Amino acid sequence: MGISGRIAKHFLHSSMTPLLALVAVLLGVFAVAVTPREEEPQINVTMANVMIAYPGASAKDVAQTVATPAEQVLSQIAGVDHVYSVSQPGMAVITVQFKVGLEHVPSLVKLYDVVHSHSDWLPPTLGVMQPIIKAKGIDDVPILALTLWREQAVGGSVELTQVAHAIENELKRVPGSREVNTLGGTQRLVKVQLNAESLNAVQLTIQDVRAALQAANVSQNAGMLAQDNREVLVQTGGFLTNAQDVKQLVVGVFAGKPVFLRDIAQVLDGADQQSSYVWLGAGAAAADKGITAKGEYTAVTVAISKKPGANAVEVAEKLLARVEELKGSVIPADVQVSITRNYGETANDKAMKLIKKLLFATAAVVLLVWLTMGRREAFVVGIAVMLTLAATLFASWAWGFTLNRVSLFALIFSIGILVDDAIVVVENIHRRRALAAHQPLSEIIPDAVDEVGSPTILATFTVIAALLPMAFVSGLMGPYMSPIPINASMGMLISLAVAFVITPWLVLKFSGAQHAELHDEKDTALSKFFHKRLTPFLNGEHGKAARRKLWLAILAGLFIAVGLGVVKLVILKMLPFDNKSEFQIVVDMPNGTALEQTSAVLHDIGAYLATVEEVTDYEAYAGSASPINFNGLVRQYYLRNEPTQGDVQVNLRDKHHRSRSSHQIATAVLAPIEAIAKKWHANIKIVEVPPGPPVMSPLVAEIYGPDYDGARSVANKVREQFEKTEGIVGIDDSVTSAAPKVMLQVLQSKAAMLGVAPRDVVDVISVALGGQDVTSLHDENAKYAPPLRIGLPAEKRIKISDVLKLKVRAHDGVLVPLAELVQVQKMDRDYPIFHKDLLPVVYVVADMAGKLDSPLYGMFAINAKTSDMQLSEGGALESYYFNQPSNPYANYALKWDGEWQVTFETFRDMGIAYGVGLILIYLLVVAQFKSYVVPLIIMAPIPLTIIGVMPGHALFGSQFTATSMIGMIALAGIIVRNSILLVDFVNLQIRDGVYLQQAVIHAASARAKPIILTGLAAMLGALFILDDPIFNGLALSLIFGILVSTVLTLVVIPVLYYATLYKKIP
Repeated sequence: MGISGRIAKHFLHSSMTPLLALVAVLLGVFAVAVTPREEEPQINVTMANVMIAYPGASAKDVAQTVATPAEQVLSQIAGVDHVYSVSQPGMAVITVQFKVGLEHVPSLVKLYDVVHSHSDWLPPTLGVMQPIIKAKGIDDVPILALTLWREQAVGGSVELTQVAHAIENELKRVPGSREVNTLGGTQRLVKVQLNAESLNAVQLTIQDVRAALQAANVSQNAGMLAQDNREVLVQTGGFLTNAQDVKQLVVGVFAGKPVFLRDIAQVLDGADQQSSYVWLGAGAAAADKGITAKGEYTAVTVAISKKPGANAVEVAEKLLARVEELKGSVIPADVQVSITRNYGETANDKAMKLIKKLLFATAAVVLLVWLTMGRREAFVVGIAVMLTLAATLFASWAWGFTLNRVSLFALIFSIGILVDDAIVVVENIHRRRALAAHQPLSEIIPDAVDEVGSPTILATFTVIAALLPMAFVSGLMGPYMSPIPINASMGMLISLAVAFVITPWLVLKFSGAQHAELHDEKDTALSKFFHKRLTPFLNGEHGKAARRKLWLAILAGLFIAVGLGVVKLVILKMLPFDNKSEFQIVVDMPNGTALEQTSAVLHDIGAYLATVEEVTDYEAYAGSASPINFNGLVRQYYLRNEPTQGDVQVNLRDKHHRSRSSHQIATAVLAPIEAIAKKWHANIKIVEVPPGPPVMSPLVAEIYGPDYDGARSVANKVREQFEKTEGIVGIDDSVTSAAPKVMLQVLQSKAAMLGVAPRDVVDVISVALGGQDVTSLHDENAKYAPPLRIGLPAEKRIKISDVLKLKVRAHDGVLVPLAELVQVQKMDRDYPIFHKDLLPVVYVVADMAGKLDSPLYGMFAINAKTSDMQLSEGGALESYYFNQPSNPYANYALKWDGEWQVTFETFRDMGIAYGVGLILIYLLVVAQFKSYVVPLIIMAPIPLTIIGVMPGHALFGSQFTATSMIGMIALAGIIVRNSILLVDFVNLQIRDGVYLQQAVIHAASARAKPIILTGLAAMLGALFILDDPIFNGLALSLIFGILVSTVLTLVVIPVLYYATLYKKIP
């Protein structure tokens, strides 16, 4: 007796068996209780921005002097995937992207170490500032966004900001909360708006006023006095505590009288000049969220992220409970709090929905067993599956997975596979009991388990061998999909243990009365069916013609199936869009556009969105970024704070209350919004939450070349080809439009003769135009100390002539007008210079919409036009698909990136995983059958799965995605499992002296029931994930792949085995 029979025999009468089952149940309950729930797997993607200021330098100076050396230093860090940089006038932003999956904190430690150990890489005399490092990771993505607003048409931003700041601390106290940020807040400050004429009249300069303010706002403990045996503290000076104190400040003396600040400036305590605008707009479905007001209202958004490992559902619930407590006290009664993001709620909804599907899938499989074998057998299989799932959930938690859509889908899709071991064991006991009617059940069970034990163990390991290599897929997609192979493999091992340890015990305890007797399996309807159908293909030499027709028919089916992809009846895509409750509109205005104009565009877009029936509300952010999602993390939307940039966060009603998916809505609103954008010369992109790994843009063309100006020119030509290609939308590039600049050149010789330092000239103009926070008010009621800012009023910052009326003090104390010291030159602003992995690059980005809706086809359509395109800049444009050009200085080159890169890496790695899986399966089967030919016969149906998979996708109009590929890889293991059961039974029959032809027919009829049952079970499990947009491809692959391959297995394997061996074995 083999190991499986011995195990079954040992545990059949052991008192430990029910205790083991109880332990499995308790472990499952524990896992469900403690495993954190999230909507998507938390993938470690660490992005760090190293910001280096170089005041006054041109973009080219910054790129040459700061960015390039910094990139060289940062690219030496182990684990760095890419180093990007943007060089702008006065600032370099170098982005370090670490490889996916690397731990966040150790990566940052390495980054800080390298930056600080190379802090002497530039001479200190150059004027380059110290680097500032700002890192972002997956845990920086807010799980909850609360938008505060009140029903008033304009204003109120400062008051809302104060409320937001007041609740920040309260929300931070909630266990599990991490970072609490207020977006779109208006800072309170004291503005000192200087009057140039008044300053000149009293012989003062901006620098005098600044020095007076800084000198007056000083207080410190001076020491102690000893009096009457006690110490008395002496404090000297005093702080400025309000605007009145500032107004009363004496800043100088003129004509023997003190000059108060109020004499030369207007002092205002209030809102800062808007650097961003945020407002909430009510949509057509606003009532779904309890919003009764119509129109747009000034708002601020409080975004809260969670700590690593914290349960998103619990943290979100506690935060919302805290907000409810604060209403009426910290949050005034007239301030509305709208929940504009709640990933805790969506994670819980998704988890609960999938757990229900898991239970439904299990019930469906149990019902199948009930209908085919009886209620007691169904009960046994049901218990076995529940125990397997319980133990697998615990193993998943122990491995470190959370309860998210991918890990739960892994279990649902595994149901059909996990149940196989129990079905095979129970069915064989059922069959053997019918054959040996008078033998005690306790004697039948070990023999019945042993008969299928060896092939069941082998079959289980073949499924694991097919799936497990997928866990090593690299890039962004690998960690996202890793729960599928790991959870399914752990589940398979656990199901094998349950099938040999607990299932036989359950059969013994819950078996009913004696089943019907069956003395000869050759008399069954199945046996007669297979005898009739298979005989024409057997019959030695006489069956050759029939066999040849069968092979030709299968080959024709393969060609037709593959042809569906060629003729685009089946579209290839990385992952389809999910049906989310949000999408984002990203707006970019021409360089130099004022914030108010950007705001006007967003208002127009908002007015249209308010008419879309599924929109509950939208939040517009002009000059600021909306709360980032995983997409925004990788695309670095958190850096979008220019006046030319805007975001609209669009929230939709619950998907159960709308007929259109979020993708259909986003596609429908694209054309009207593009029409609005065109009117304002704006560039818009509709960004949907990606189901899997986000990229800079679905379509990215990187232009490299020997000259950056030439590369910008080539990028414009490539963009023209983008615009001419059907279905390409949201086209943008990194070639910024020209914007005016006024250069005030200090006349060095004249300044020297008048005794004025050029530094003072630069300083005065900078303070006058940009304003300067010279000190802060000490207001005990303010959470953030209001700064005291000096500068010219807005109306005096329109013409440069008004600024040049100011005077600067010479070394001898004489005041000299700025107009005498500078020469005004008009020119264009520098354009930003982009680098990627140490090479200058120009980007052209876009998205794909329309019938195909897959960026790959758009990419190849554009590439057909751009590849080898003759350039006026010299040479032809070369296309690269996988790597940057090795010699970018030879000619201009285009490297394709974006979704293509992720798709290529994913399908490449999955293809390798598929190949490795097949090799492992082959080795396992060789070890079992001691033959090199038999494994090839067993594995023959694997390519035949395509005959089912591709037509299945075409029939449902679905795209062939990464999840479809996972389904195909799983199919390899499932199909081989069936083949092993079949071939093993043929060998048992031949060993018992049965002729090959009869053995083949008998094996097909005897094993048809468990093969069809396990196939149906897997199909039923997949049926419950058919309605999911992301995993629809996986379900279709399994359902149609198993349907076709099961039929083919029961025909092709017996015929092929016979055709191979009939000359050797009689």
